[in-house]
Amino acid sequence: MCSSEIERWRLIVPVKSPLTAKSRLHPPDGVARGDLAHAFALDTITAAAAVIPPTHLVVVTSDERTAIFVRDQGAIVIEDHDGGLNAAIRQGIGYVDRVLGPGPTAVLLGDIPTLRAQDLVRALSACKAHPRALVPDASGTGTVLLSALSPRDLHPRFGPDSAREHSRSGVRLDLDLPALRTDVDDDRTLRHAIAIGVGKHTASVLHPVLD
Repeated sequence: MCSSEIERWRLIVPVKSPLTAKSRLHPPDGVARGDLAHAFALDTITAAAAVIPPTHLVVVTSDERTAIFVRDQGAIVIEDHDGGLNAAIRQGIGYVDRVLGPGPTAVLLGDIPTLRAQDLVRALSACKAHPRALVPDASGTGTVLLSALSPRDLHPRFGPDSAREHSRSGVRLDLDLPALRTDVDDDRTLRHAIAIGVGKHTASVLHPVLD
């Protein structure tokens, strides 16, 4: 995808408060769950910010540390009213629709510490060929990326079997992009992410374990 095409995309990233995130994750000794969840978000946002224009990168969060980081990138922060993941995403969609208007829009989960900018570009390039599309997670049941060619056509149904739910109205893209499709929710996916290679923020938090 050329730079002009990627610059048309708007990206919404919902980020939960680290205090409530990742209840199924049991970090190694000496690593706080909240710190690890926060690092996942920073690595995800860092990769996205490398290719998405800052005014098109919209992070929905109630976490002030994350908000400060996002603003430092020049990107947009929307206050999460703690109504759940889908409600947070709809807040982001509403902002994009009101402020940025029509144009290709995607939702990216905020817990992908392995994400690389080039993989996001490849995924959005595949998505742009379809009015609505999704990229499932590594398990095939969840969704890591949801897209539409207009924000009003985004209908988030994240939760159990979200890939199946999103496939009812969009094209499923099982792309060979493990670094994009590895969202971390539990101990197994954390081990998988470490094997792929995590970003600098997650690596810093896990430093005693990875040495």
